[in-house]
Amino acid sequence: MALDSEIILNLPETGRTVEVAVESALHGSVLVLIQFDVCEEIKLDQLRQIFGARTMEQPSFKHPAPGYVRYQRPPVVEPIEPLVLDSGERLEGQIKYYDYGVLSVVFELPFSGDWDTLVRMGSRWVWDVDFEKHASRIVRQKLERAAPALVKPYPEWLSEDYFIFHVREIAGSPSGSELCASQGGRIAQIVRGEIAQLSEGERNEILLSRISYYPNDLAVIGWNAAFLYDSEAGAETAIQLLEYANSQLLEFRHYDELLTRELGIVYAALDQGTGMLARWRLARAATKLHTVLLDVNELTERADNAIKFLSDMFSARLYKLAAAKVGVPDYKDLVNQKLHTAEDLYRFMVDQFNQSRAFVLELMVVIILVIELVFLFGGKV
Repeated sequence: MALDSEIILNLPETGRTVEVAVESALHGSVLVLIQFDVCEEIKLDQLRQIFGARTMEQPSFKHPAPGYVRYQRPPVVEPIEPLVLDSGERLEGQIKYYDYGVLSVVFELPFSGDWDTLVRMGSRWVWDVDFEKHASRIVRQKLERAAPALVKPYPEWLSEDYFIFHVREIAGSPSGSELCASQGGRIAQIVRGEIAQLSEGERNEILLSRISYYPNDLAVIGWNAAFLYDSEAGAETAIQLLEYANSQLLEFRHYDELLTRELGIVYAALDQGTGMLARWRLARAATKLHTVLLDVNELTERADNAIKFLSDMFSARLYKLAAAKVGVPDYKDLVNQKLHTAEDLYRFMVDQFNQSRAFVLELMVVIILVIELVFLFGGKV
């Protein structure tokens, strides 16, 4: 048992003061994920040569059989210098480079203490500490060296942050259901980053997003944070799937903004009128829009296929829950709707151009016929 704190007891009968070591209720770590969408693609083989970094190993799983979930192209992992906060907390860190253009900065701090301490720390980290500023500074330094491996870098980056509170050990070793019954309120506070107690309805709503495989593990997934109660090896899969779900959210946010811009350009072109010249100009806009459609379809397929679920139904359910909570299906639906709109606009613009071209061809035929008639009858006169 780890003895991590002390209580000072005054004994008036003897006039002595005694320091008694007590066991911390919780042991684990807090992880901060800060992700940036920096380019269209990262050439991982070239990046590995530049940094001499390692490829992330495939995750371990609760079942003994290997290969339930695997990356098509595992991200490249590079350690970074520890981050020291103003509070004196020292966080170890690493960067993961994904082939679809996302960088994931992971900070981790070991934790031992009680529930109230974890609640307070979670609230402070979620709302008061600007981890994105620290991560952005580190990423910009790294990308200066990684530039040759980046395909079509973006001038501006979208970002996402996520917090994972991983508890490995709890005094008394409760089961997942016992933990929800006894500490459900505090777990809900941690997932929401709140110090104040939440209403019963809100607490129940948060705890609906929980999942367990064994009796003694628990994952409660929120939109901005997750609480994991599991061993080091058992939590590894959940952490990686949460990281992957957030990277997908980042990608679909990028596609949504890209399609919004392109559709705006198309609508502006359509507003210029429906005259002959305007219809001919639509051909160029249609070609560009079709190129964007092909690019987005290719990129979304690459992001969707980055990780494969082969036969581990629990991991697939865990990913589906995580993706739903962070908003991946919502943004994916938005992207699909805009893709359908863009396809309809493309067909409309092509039809308009074809009509204009057919009209011009018919007009040319008529002009040629008139000229021939003029020469024919003019020669007889």
